[in-house]
Amino acid sequence: MADPKGFLKTTERELPPRRPVPVRILDWKEVYEQGDSATLRRQAGRCMDCGIPFCHKGCPLGNLIPEWNDLTWRGEGRSASERLHATNNFPEFTGRLCPAPCESSCVLGINQPAVTIKQIEVSIADEAFSSGWVEPEPPERLTGKTVAVVGSGPAGLAAAQQLTRAGHTVAVYERDDRIGGLLRYGIPDFKMEKRHLEARLRQMRDEGTRFRAGVEIGRDISWSDLRSRYDAVVVATGATVPRDLPIPGRDLAGVHFAMEYLVESNKAVAGDQVPHQITAEGKHVVVIGGGDTGADCIGTAHRQGAISVTNLAIGKQPPTERPADQPWPMMPNLFEIASAHEEGGDRTYLASTVEFLGNEAGEVRALRVAETEYIDGRRVPKSGTEREIPADLVLIAMGFTGPERAQLEDQLGTRFTERGNLERDDAWTTTTPGVFVAGDAGRGQSLIVWAIAEGRAAAAAVDEYLMGSTVLPAPVRPHDVAIGLQPA
Repeated sequence: MADPKGFLKTTERELPPRRPVPVRILDWKEVYEQGDSATLRRQAGRCMDCGIPFCHKGCPLGNLIPEWNDLTWRGEGRSASERLHATNNFPEFTGRLCPAPCESSCVLGINQPAVTIKQIEVSIADEAFSSGWVEPEPPERLTGKTVAVVGSGPAGLAAAQQLTRAGHTVAVYERDDRIGGLLRYGIPDFKMEKRHLEARLRQMRDEGTRFRAGVEIGRDISWSDLRSRYDAVVVATGATVPRDLPIPGRDLAGVHFAMEYLVESNKAVAGDQVPHQITAEGKHVVVIGGGDTGADCIGTAHRQGAISVTNLAIGKQPPTERPADQPWPMMPNLFEIASAHEEGGDRTYLASTVEFLGNEAGEVRALRVAETEYIDGRRVPKSGTEREIPADLVLIAMGFTGPERAQLEDQLGTRFTERGNLERDDAWTTTTPGVFVAGDAGRGQSLIVWAIAEGRAAAAAVDEYLMGSTVLPAPVRPHDVAIGLQPA
């Protein structure tokens, strides 16, 4: 354990400050300033000798949180990194992007602010990279087996790294021009600069993983051909079909899905030429959807120079304190102020979009919205409460409904569930022999930490399928439910 009296001596959470808003909206760098080691060790020392560390259950990866908290408090950074990487392939990603269900289940959080687990995690990872402790781990021998991983998001990369280290020859296919999936083109740099992704990809290349960017499976290579070329296939394409808002005016120019907007912005930030880029510069922007993707759109719009930014959510504003029906150690649904919300704009709850209004040129000029009311459990616009909100750019960030299915069904005959996800058994196998699925493609839209956990577990299943047994860890099963998270 860490400092036996740490949680008594230090009762408050301390996090690195965010850079001043007027400064950070002028660039695309990460919003947090560098933290100091004394604060980090003090916070790590708050980790208790709690007997049963519920943080292990809150994290789908089963991260050894008390162990690396203790090592951080003792100043043993390299050992802390080893314990962190023992369960998590990419802590530099989760430490920046995960909503930290581990902190919701922290025992100290029962009557004090929880340990700053997420900040300690990312600090360990960053020190490991800067100190040169993150080195390639190539296999001692090759098995002669080949695996294709389709999709290079966190699930695909985790599966690929595990399988490469097990000795299989692994090729990762990505239809975008660069490797990384949503880590590359869905996450703005102010949340995670792409240098972190590049550093990890260098390690994976040096270990032997092969990357094939700009290849769309189903079009450039059929799914059936891919299956015949490789001994096993892992589908990790994510849940990329966005949830639409089919109301009058949806076809007006200036109404876009959030991911269309974020992908183009990330390409431009990377230095690419993006003809006719969707931009918020000089526009009234409305973002529909109150989740993380919506917040990413808000922060991007601020940096592009939007005149105004309005965020609409159809439901009620979440509470600021843990509600009685979401007791510890569940992960509660709370009102949060992300860095993007600090930067300006209006947030409106109980707002139902009724219609997109256009001008004579066929461009969106406003939204007609109404107050949301609940009738028999349904959320519907309340009659007589309609009003207009000016809008030159509307971004629909209402989540995703599942993976793209037509080519998988047609070319492999793979079946899907009623929820639109790839059907799979307890061995991560789809209804097509030798084809496995991990991450959002099989689970539905979820957290990055679940994607990595599923990628690791699916890799173990593939290894066992190819070799008859496996020593790779399998942190979760397809139907496992972490505390406070909904089943797949």
